[in-house]
Amino acid sequence: MKKLLALTLSLVLLFACYAFAETRISVSGTGETRISADTAVISLGVNARDKNVLKAQQKVNEAIAAIRKALTEQGVPEEDITTDYMNISPVYDYSFDLARLTAYSANTTLAIRVSDTEKVGALIDAAFAAGANDLNGITFSASDTRDAKNEAIKMAVEDAKQKAEVLAEAAGLKISGIETVSEGGVYSYSNTVGNVYARDLKMEAAYEGAETIVQAAKLIVSASVNITFIAE
Repeated sequence: MKKLLALTLSLVLLFACYAFAETRISVSGTGETRISADTAVISLGVNARDKNVLKAQQKVNEAIAAIRKALTEQGVPEEDITTDYMNISPVYDYSFDLARLTAYSANTTLAIRVSDTEKVGALIDAAFAAGANDLNGITFSASDTRDAKNEAIKMAVEDAKQKAEVLAEAAGLKISGIETVSEGGVYSYSNTVGNVYARDLKMEAAYEGAETIVQAAKLIVSASVNITFIAE
């Protein structure tokens, strides 16, 4: 019985020493790659006013129809031109602290999906020539980010490993293994909407003949990981 107790105590002490001999170092790592965008979504539309609400909407409808026609003539498929937003709201004059209805403002926004980013500027010009007067922005994306995401994850793991090695060295330890690994997330986003120049309709004469220039943005693919390393 005494021998069994002694053996048990020895095993407990052995495991305790082994546990104390190991240290866990938990770190996070990040990785980032950049790829070229191959798809763009243009958000533009028409805003019109009239004292008659139906006439305000009619002005917008006629301009939207003309814009759709102009875009399809430029080769944009009908299914890639969708209505993104519609709104009709009253316009009040608050002079002399009185709310007086003066007109109605009607607005419709289209979302135009473009698979050739080099045509974005020409399509904006065609839309404005057909009656558009509101450019909300351009969103860029890539149809395939799988390879970029994998590369970003690898970079994130390497970043975490380097951090752990620095911490271990500073504490007089050495990395001997990995206990857990978890993915923090993988995201892709545009770092800028590009360099966009749009004609101001109020100063059209000053910019007559000018073309809209759009530089497709680079997409950032970012990944993060959380890793717990074992150090001795």
